[in-house]
Amino acid sequence: MKQAATHIRFFPFGKPRFSGIFGFLGAALAARAQRKALSELDDCALQDIGLSRREADIEASRPLWDVPANWRK
Repeated sequence: MKQAATHIRFFPFGKPRFSGIFGFLGAALAARAQRKALSELDDCALQDIGLSRREADIEASRPLWDVPANWRK
């Protein structure tokens, strides 16, 4: 007698893509850390990298989820 194979599906809608959400979260946290560091630079350091205080403040005030498009790939 042939025994029927049993198949248990742990993920009824497909395997979850943890890398997607965790990857995005990692990118968002990295952007937040970089923006915080940018906001702490003095005017001389900003001039060295070619940014004005206003540009640095605008970048530092962007929301957590607003990461560069090339980071989302």
